[in-house]
Amino acid sequence: MLSKKIFCIGELLIDFVAENQGADLSKATVFTKKAGGAPANVACAISKLGGNSAFIGCVGEDPFGSFLMNRIDAFDVDLSLVQRSSTFTTLAFVSLAENGERDFVFSRGADRELQYDSSIKSSFRDQMVHLGAATALLGGPLEKAYSHYLFDAITENAFISFDPNYRADLWKGNEKTFVKKCMPYIEKSHLCKFSLEEAQMLSKKNSLPEASEALHQIGAEIITITLGSEGTWVSTKNSRQTIPSIAVTPVDTTGAGDAFIGCLLQQISQLPSHEMLSESESTLMEMVEVANRAGAITTTGYGAIDSLPDINQLNSSE
Repeated sequence: MLSKKIFCIGELLIDFVAENQGADLSKATVFTKKAGGAPANVACAISKLGGNSAFIGCVGEDPFGSFLMNRIDAFDVDLSLVQRSSTFTTLAFVSLAENGERDFVFSRGADRELQYDSSIKSSFRDQMVHLGAATALLGGPLEKAYSHYLFDAITENAFISFDPNYRADLWKGNEKTFVKKCMPYIEKSHLCKFSLEEAQMLSKKNSLPEASEALHQIGAEIITITLGSEGTWVSTKNSRQTIPSIAVTPVDTTGAGDAFIGCLLQQISQLPSHEMLSESESTLMEMVEVANRAGAITTTGYGAIDSLPDINQLNSSE
């Protein structure tokens, strides 16, 4: 059986990663240009592991936009649905602390100009749609298109995955708005991937069991909460447990969550039916264990897309 196609919707941008400066962007003098954007990272992770992915987003008609298109195309991601805009390509400036944790400053541009394309709807039929929301809920054409694509995915019986991709720099003083805007996506998704901070913010609960219960009540069927080196908390209607990760020495955590969810979605796309996940808890937990390895391996190199593992690296980490 052919694997399902996974449509990843959201931003594609340039990450300018500050080198050798700890965590203070104000002191950075040297930056390295990397392709980034959470949904694009996910699409690349899926494709690099042998899956079938497409990216839906918008980049500028400028050299940075061309760089991004060429970089993502090298992973055999379907880029036929990407739009180009006269608005400059979105940029993100990223600082890295000694433990690999990062801080972002965004200069938004073309990603918000994505226009809804109604002709895509039929392509979603019985496939998979991943919605990464780092910039998608900030208004403008992108947010409108994003909402339309959620509705299209529902009506076309697609498996829906949602990652809120909370960025504090983008939502300062507007956290309540962010929470409110995430609710319809949590309600309608089969799978939600959260960081611990996101799960606590969106559920208004501190403990993992309470947060999971609250998010299930909103509507999410499968909940994964990534916990860094501790692994991933997985919650379904019938089971809750932490799946451990592998030990690595991280240098850059950018894209670890994207590698995790990309690997998990790639595995789900191989199933004859996603209903099998609820029928077999062990299948889901085994998939999360593999996805944890993908996320961990990604932290051992610089740049999210450059550090994504292929199937050989994933298998050798067992």
